[in-house]
Amino acid sequence: MILKKARPVSEHPLVMGEMPVPEPGPGQIRVKVHACGICHTDLHTVEGDLPLPRLPLIPGHQVVGTVDRIGRGVKHFGAGDRVGLAWLHSACGACAFCSRGRENLCEQALFTGYHVHGGYAEYALAPEAFAYAIPDIFSDEEAAPLLCAGIIGYRALRLSEVQSGERLGLYGFGASAHITIQIARHLGCEVYVFSRGKEHLKLAEALGASWTGQAQDTPPVKLNGAIIFAPAGALIPEALRVLEKGGTLALAGITMSRIPELDYRQHLYFEKTIRSVANSTRKDGEEFLRIASQIPVRTNIESFPLNEANQALILLKEGKIRGAGVLSMP
Repeated sequence: MILKKARPVSEHPLVMGEMPVPEPGPGQIRVKVHACGICHTDLHTVEGDLPLPRLPLIPGHQVVGTVDRIGRGVKHFGAGDRVGLAWLHSACGACAFCSRGRENLCEQALFTGYHVHGGYAEYALAPEAFAYAIPDIFSDEEAAPLLCAGIIGYRALRLSEVQSGERLGLYGFGASAHITIQIARHLGCEVYVFSRGKEHLKLAEALGASWTGQAQDTPPVKLNGAIIFAPAGALIPEALRVLEKGGTLALAGITMSRIPELDYRQHLYFEKTIRSVANSTRKDGEEFLRIASQIPVRTNIESFPLNEANQALILLKEGKIRGAGVLSMP
């Protein structure tokens, strides 16, 4: 499914087409795609909310499939191995950020389904060093949302600095939040979920939320940390309003609507912290997949055939997917 021009998803900007099957270069693997998760970042890409570095473009960065060809020098994966490809396609490995273990901030980083063609296709290429072995406990469709919704949720949870026994707030309860709550509960946190969707709140309760409500509601206790998954700047003062002294608010979206004016005393005083979550590292992915397989995390998925990618993104935009959406390849 190819994006030739960014347009509202209601106009069905992705078109089915054929491109030459890519050949792996040195250090690369070619993956026969079985499933690809859909993500709000895909929606922002397709609709042009993010500046596009290339067109035409194949979106998709939650890719699960099997290696069917390898390039020269590949050592760790062979034909038939099941792998996952995530948002971070490559990093330089030499800049100041990479040398400090912060490759997610690399100035020369390339991202899957953004700088390079992604997983809304039958084949995808990736450097073997940036591919993940998928734990056997997950099916292809179950594993796909773990590769972005899961990994970025895990990084956001770490950056929220919530500890075992403390209280975590989740704003928006889509693909990422429904995985993050399982990690947080496993770590011994109480989770408070804010969402406009009744079905999303039912899912949150089924997954162990201690309390559910809407963003304007006041939970019975202050929160030690919070994560905003929805790309809505208006949620920031609401989350800060119910954050405990010294608490941290992590913003997990790649883009955000305008943030309202904040009142210093009400929203920020008492050493509250706001921080963004930018991309993720391979270490995040490796740690998360290990923990997710131990719990094990269970993903609620709605599956769509590849040629219904536009319809799936429309449902995602309207908040009508319960859990995570996944494209299945023919």
